[in-house]
Amino acid sequence: MAEYVFNMQALASIQSDQISIHQALDLFYQNNGFAPIQAEQEPCTVHVYNGCLLVPLPNIALRHKYLKYHDLHHILTGYSVGRIGEGEVSAWELGTGSMLNHPILGIMNLIALSTGFFLKPQRMWLAFQRGTTCQNLYTPSTRNWIDAHGNTFLKDLKARHLTEQKNKKIQVWRYVEFGGYLIFAILIHVLVVIPALIVRIVSYLVAGESLIKAIQPKKRTDLY
Repeated sequence: MAEYVFNMQALASIQSDQISIHQALDLFYQNNGFAPIQAEQEPCTVHVYNGCLLVPLPNIALRHKYLKYHDLHHILTGYSVGRIGEGEVSAWELGTGSMLNHPILGIMNLIALSTGFFLKPQRMWLAFQRGTTCQNLYTPSTRNWIDAHGNTFLKDLKARHLTEQKNKKIQVWRYVEFGGYLIFAILIHVLVVIPALIVRIVSYLVAGESLIKAIQPKKRTDLY
């Protein structure tokens, strides 16, 4: 969802016990070079990583509705906004039950999960496992509470909604659930990547570039 240049030291300052929810979000956007704009000014598509390809997907209204709370998940969990971090926060959200909050939210999580899993599979599982003991911020009552209590300390939000049970044994069905998510994530990955790769190859060939250049992944600095 988010497309920011991530800084771990910046996140540490955002997670301070003496910072409010609104202040944390403001710092998150500032530190990552992102300035919020009006929804009507935003582009019709948003570029999302699917493997090594940056694929344009519809910038739907649902994304605007939940983006702030997704960004708060990054802040509270400590996961970055690089490709691996987006995969981790998506795996974590799936573990908290994001698919039950809204199917489209779950599908967006699966897109990021597929990329993260190919890069760091163990970290995706650990993030999902962590999510099974937490609550996300996507429910209407929680979103309303956040909107009405933006000056509340971030630590209070974490204590109120994201208390983790680190010693809780994960149930067998959650392993099956994660495996199912991976299967669907890979299917979505294939459905999105193949057409995007074909378009990329054709556009490069039409422009007179070589086939090797068309299929060669670009070296990225935003892995984490």
